Amino acid sequence: MKSADGLWTGLRLAPGSAIDASLPESARAAIVVEQGLIRWIGDAASVPAGHAGLPRHDGGDALVTPGLVDCHTHLVYGGQRANEFAMRLAGASYEEVARAGGGIVSSVRATREADEDALYAQAAPRLEQLLADGVCAIEIKSGYGLALEHERKQLRVARRLGEAYGVTVRTTFLGAHALPPEYAGRSGDYIELVCNEMMPALAAEGLVDAVDVFCERIAFTLAETERVFQAAQALGLPVKLHAEQLSDMGGAALAARYGALSCDHIEHLSAEGIAAMRAAGTVAVLLPGAYYTLRDKQLPPIQALRAAGVPMAVSTDHNPGTSPALSLLLMMNMACTLFRLTVPEALAGVTVHAARALGLQQTHGAIAVGMPANFVLWDARDAAELAYWFGRRAAKRIVRQGRIA
Repeated sequence: MKSADGLWTGLRLAPGSAIDASLPESARAAIVVEQGLIRWIGDAASVPAGHAGLPRHDGGDALVTPGLVDCHTHLVYGGQRANEFAMRLAGASYEEVARAGGGIVSSVRATREADEDALYAQAAPRLEQLLADGVCAIEIKSGYGLALEHERKQLRVARRLGEAYGVTVRTTFLGAHALPPEYAGRSGDYIELVCNEMMPALAAEGLVDAVDVFCERIAFTLAETERVFQAAQALGLPVKLHAEQLSDMGGAALAARYGALSCDHIEHLSAEGIAAMRAAGTVAVLLPGAYYTLRDKQLPPIQALRAAGVPMAVSTDHNPGTSPALSLLLMMNMACTLFRLTVPEALAGVTVHAARALGLQQTHGAIAVGMPANFVLWDARDAAELAYWFGRRAAKRIVRQGRIA
């Protein structure tokens, strides 16, 4: 990738984007990038003299938005689970699939069997698909190893992917994703392992940016979730939560008490949970791919979140079992059609709010002076097209971490 430094002209700023410039709708914008940072944004007819001589990049009248942020993925894993998709089509529920030996534990088996290079080789093409959609930052969770050596393997691959592809990767330790077979009937003992051995070791190796838990009837209880949060807090790590996906466990309110970056899924989120998230500044992450794949009927409380002013992010939740999604733009469409988000809400959901859900709001999700250059030039007349098309690769040029992808 080559440097994006220079004067970018021929741009139309997408209305509603987090872009630190106010121009008449008919005006064409310009962006100055120097040493990988945004130094100026404004009317192309008013570029300061000190920047006028910089190398030029002609945007060709492209629509420009901040780089997209995929704030919830399980991108690194072994194998795939198309057979479970067929089981659900034949009538099996998510819980029935899990109890039949499928679900998360089947991915655990495949992930444990694969070495680090094999996991990298499987994950890299998935990442390439997401990057082609304009993604400039991505979260990658562990949680398919469920043992120290295998969780480490997943997180190391996530770090390698970020370095190899020049994309910001935030790693999330999800050791409390499911109960591994060797701990059947001993969830308390496993949580002790997660808190006292796995998390401290991985954090000491610099592999953990945040900590997540799957708090649900088929996973971990509220009390077990709090133990993980306490251990994360002791290590100075922010927390997130798979919350209220299948039932109202009260997880969102608990996560908010610990200042969680986000609560994700939230189809069964209560009014109390919404109030707690609002008070804590916790982002609600909507995952329409999982809702669609599971053929769920319980919609997230979008209007209540909107009324409360809780920021709503949108993500792929890429995983092999319930959301094998490789397009964040398609998730924008689903968020609009299934959850009734407006186009500006969906765009904010994959930019500014998604960045906040990862603690990256100072570097991603917006175009502002002083921030790293992360933006996308789109072959689109207006932002509605980003959520309108199915499967169209609309990104013309992607600037990621100050370099042209």
